[in-house]
Amino acid sequence: VNVVSARLRRVVDIFFASLMLVVAAPILVVASAAILVEDGGPIIFRQRRVGRFGRLFTIYKLRTMRKQSCIDQLSPTSSRDARITRVGQLLRKTSIDELPQLLNIIRGNMTFVGPRPEMPFVARNYEAWQHLRHLVTPGVTGLWQTTCRKTVPMHLPEATLLDLEDIRSASYLTDVFVLAKTVRGVICA
Repeated sequence: VNVVSARLRRVVDIFFASLMLVVAAPILVVASAAILVEDGGPIIFRQRRVGRFGRLFTIYKLRTMRKQSCIDQLSPTSSRDARITRVGQLLRKTSIDELPQLLNIIRGNMTFVGPRPEMPFVARNYEAWQHLRHLVTPGVTGLWQTTCRKTVPMHLPEATLLDLEDIRSASYLTDVFVLAKTVRGVICA
């Protein structure tokens, strides 16, 4: 049953990620042009992240920070962070910067709902139990993002506890609930 469920999830991921990528194409074109006008290229921000079973992969986002700020460091927690461009503030607020992660879903590095993938330098400092989050495919959204993203930084153990709760209670119904809460959060932001 788990193999069938995993294959079904993969088919659903590919179908919806591909569909969303086509629908979002005009938004991506406009956002890309805005990035180029304000701060030049590159448009896409690439960064190594820790995925399932601890394997590294490249995550894709629209670049929201100034070029010289695009290094491995903790992500900005405030829209007032000097590293973020004006266009980047809007892209982050609307989560448009996350749309290129649909490519990560199509490639199989990520899924829609799961623990957020962390940067290797952060994961190296995890306690042993925190690595349990690497038993599943990381997600674009999850319980942490929908409950306390603005109050509990992702690298803290409290965030990992939420990820592990998300893994324990994983089902299609909880995924739909998390996705609905994510959409509501983006719309109300």
